[in-house]
Amino acid sequence: MELDTAIRNRRSCRAYLPTPVPDNLIRECVEAARLAPSACNKQPWRFYAVTSQELRKRLCTECLLPGIRMDWVEQAPVIVVLCMKKKLTTHVLAPLLSGIHYEFLDLGIAGEHLVLAAEEHGLGSCWIGWIRAAQTKKVLDLPFDVTPVSFLTLGYSAEQREPTARFPLEEILTFLR
Repeated sequence: MELDTAIRNRRSCRAYLPTPVPDNLIRECVEAARLAPSACNKQPWRFYAVTSQELRKRLCTECLLPGIRMDWVEQAPVIVVLCMKKKLTTHVLAPLLSGIHYEFLDLGIAGEHLVLAAEEHGLGSCWIGWIRAAQTKKVLDLPFDVTPVSFLTLGYSAEQREPTARFPLEEILTFLR
């Protein structure tokens, strides 16, 4: 699939078939994320691919914030927990000077690489930032220096994904010459 096609076709998927996702496709999606650029090449991302039905259920019942119903998350055959592992200079000291949290930019780039690779492989995906990071860390027994930032659901879509409205280019692009 051409990159332009993947970008234009990718939508947030909120209904999944129960078909398992082969490990090799999960690896290919994470490999695309691994190749993402990062500030000072520190690569702060860590990925945990949760395929166990029991663990996915726990993530959904214990680790999603209340207030927004997301029953469909548990349907996804894979929940990739996107985590960060900060480096002192780039992710702690540099933001004190610049006001920019590079680790979140880095994770956003890597995560988007992952969902575009998923699209290329015929998988649906959805970013979920409405999580309890501390509880996720506890449920997955993550190392002390790894912090969960978001979930990315992966699986074969059970829905027809329609294009969503986007602002016209003229509304979001300004050339300064």
